[in-house]
Amino acid sequence: MRRTRIALFALLVLCAASFSPAAASANPRRDAFALSSTAFADGGMIPKVHDCASSGDGDPGKKDESPPLAWSGAPAQARSYAIVMHDLDNGIIHWVIYDIPAGTSALPQNVDHAYQPTVPAGSRQAYYRGSANFFGYQGPCTTDHTYEWAVHALNKESLTELDSNSTTQAAETAIDAATIATASLRGNS
Repeated sequence: MRRTRIALFALLVLCAASFSPAAASANPRRDAFALSSTAFADGGMIPKVHDCASSGDGDPGKKDESPPLAWSGAPAQARSYAIVMHDLDNGIIHWVIYDIPAGTSALPQNVDHAYQPTVPAGSRQAYYRGSANFFGYQGPCTTDHTYEWAVHALNKESLTELDSNSTTQAAETAIDAATIATASLRGNS
């Protein structure tokens, strides 16, 4: 009886060690969901071309062009994607694009400022109400802030509860309710 208990205890210790955080970090998942950009590294400086053109400083290099984004390692059960961009220093949502088809794994630079941009086909964007009023990407307008892009893998093909009158906040709420996984990228202005 005593030998059985010792053997069970040893087995439990062995199992616990194999599920420890140290063991997990020694064998990272190869398919971890990740977001990246060729325009800047995670935590790097955001190029001026992606800054807001409506900042009032007259700088012609500021174009309000969305950065190129790419993601990998998304869960197989993702039925669509959405991207939400936040200014982490003041809580403003600068961009929401959703209904990105499940077969998509990247966005090009300068997605159209339209409710239904041409690329990616089928996607939609929330209307930005802030220093500028239009559909789509609104770049950083404030210096010394940190911005975060988050790609959300969703459990729905389409967020049918949203339309062209939906606010960025309503879109974010619908996205959060359908999210099964996220990956993020940060940049500084």
